[in-house]
Amino acid sequence: MTDEMKFCQSCGMPMQAAADFGTEADGTPSADYCVYCYKDGAFTQECTMEEMILHCARFHEEFRDENGKSYTYEEAIAGMREFFPMLKRWQK
Repeated sequence: MTDEMKFCQSCGMPMQAAADFGTEADGTPSADYCVYCYKDGAFTQECTMEEMILHCARFHEEFRDENGKSYTYEEAIAGMREFFPMLKRWQK
């Protein structure tokens, strides 16, 4: 692993600790997806990008900007609508 911050390519969660990473079918850590989105080589939930955004927005109070300020629900959704299309799972 490099020191560069990795983000889940499905939900955008920062992945730092080994426990944050999902698993491939052979049990090895996934390089791209978190433990919540990916297990045993498959996504844990089939959904659209918009459904994922609305699911993740429920946790908006845990999101912090570079100054430590949390986001409102609306700010979180707006930010994810900009960020998620760049994630591997949602690229067209």
